[in-house]
Amino acid sequence: MALSRSARLGALATAALSFCLIAAAPAPHPGADGIGDPYFPQLGNGGFDVRHYGLDVAYDPGTDRLDGRTTITARATWNLSSFDLDLQKLTVTRIEVNGRRARFTRAGDEIRITPREALRENKTFTVTVTYGGVPEPLTGPIVFGSDYGWMKTADGVFVACEPNAASTWFPSSDHPSDKAAFDIRITAPKGLTSVSNGRLVGTYGKGGQRVAHWRSTKPMATYLATATIGKFDVRTGKTPAGTPIYVAVDPTLPAGDVDVYGITAEVTDHWSEVFGPYPFEETGAIVDDMPQAGFSLETQTKPIYSAVRSEGTIVHELTHQWFGDAVSPSRWKDIWLNEGFATYGPWLWGEHKGRGSAHDAFRAAYDSRPADSAFWQTVVGDPQRDTMFASAVYQRGAMTLQVLRERIGDKDFFRLLRTWVKEHRYGDASTADFVRLAERISGEQLDGLFRTWLFTKGKPALPAR
Repeated sequence: MALSRSARLGALATAALSFCLIAAAPAPHPGADGIGDPYFPQLGNGGFDVRHYGLDVAYDPGTDRLDGRTTITARATWNLSSFDLDLQKLTVTRIEVNGRRARFTRAGDEIRITPREALRENKTFTVTVTYGGVPEPLTGPIVFGSDYGWMKTADGVFVACEPNAASTWFPSSDHPSDKAAFDIRITAPKGLTSVSNGRLVGTYGKGGQRVAHWRSTKPMATYLATATIGKFDVRTGKTPAGTPIYVAVDPTLPAGDVDVYGITAEVTDHWSEVFGPYPFEETGAIVDDMPQAGFSLETQTKPIYSAVRSEGTIVHELTHQWFGDAVSPSRWKDIWLNEGFATYGPWLWGEHKGRGSAHDAFRAAYDSRPADSAFWQTVVGDPQRDTMFASAVYQRGAMTLQVLRERIGDKDFFRLLRTWVKEHRYGDASTADFVRLAERISGEQLDGLFRTWLFTKGKPALPAR
């Protein structure tokens, strides 16, 4: 059938308009149930970017029950008919999207939420989840065989969540590539102190309870959030350079010879000169009596220690505030960017204090392990999930940095560290990003160095100095 010229033009215009409408508003589809991290495929969620978490949690140490209401503010990154959140074990009773009740289903640790109306790309939305139950810590080989996450103590709870335990106590997009600001309100019995990230906005009574409101305005990975509760002696002030400091120490712990407050202040100020300005609102520490944990963690603004630890441990965890917290790994296989740097921190600190050079520390670590040691069989640049915290990730990661320093020289090396933090602060980055930046700053081809020290099994030969 032939059409007249005017009819043909009208048909073409109609088709073009239809095409534009379709192109402008593609059909919504479900968000992914994970970001595709090879170590934890279902951690994080696709289709949106979290901007803010508002956590309201109430904890009863007598029953170990947690009741929570979390409001997430996010931006849709495409048109969404539904989306997922991560939450482990706890029972969800109600979900609202943009103030309207939404349908949801549960499949293991994934909650699939279907709002009444599709969410439009680039639009901001809120989702509020009401939930409760008894949080269960995680266990297994990942964290040195220790429990981690939400762990009950004699007088409260110790909360340390790396790598995948934040979703044991609040619904989230539980991956370090999706950072957000936080407001955390913790309700606990009077007489207990609730400590979290950022700065304390205020406290107030609520019946026989006490509410503490903490605010983190700088983007934070979910695994760095804490809501530790117990009896603490609290000391606040400012470091000599002016950074606010908050240190909470369990009074039942022997103090020993470690001045947690003094060392925290001194290290914070020194790293601010070496790595660039301190990236957060406050520095500090939470020191709790938690022998079952046996580890410390670089929770943002206030590293958490399961006992009074050594000066070296404090230096390690504060180094993380720049490397791991301000700049987080894009995927968990990049964990050496956290732990290698934090292990290198005490080597630099010893150099600063006149106790020996970082080269001496490197040689001591290198020489202490024979070539046939299993230590050298870990591929540091991709250590695999269950061995992502193997000692080689820490020690060989630090060795890589010292080899790099000796290759490119101090001027370029320390410029590299400061530039790394400046360019990626409050975001995430990968090993490939670090290699590219190192080559850009040094003007050298360095892929062979990183391939040998991060990705090749076996004990590398010492480079010529």
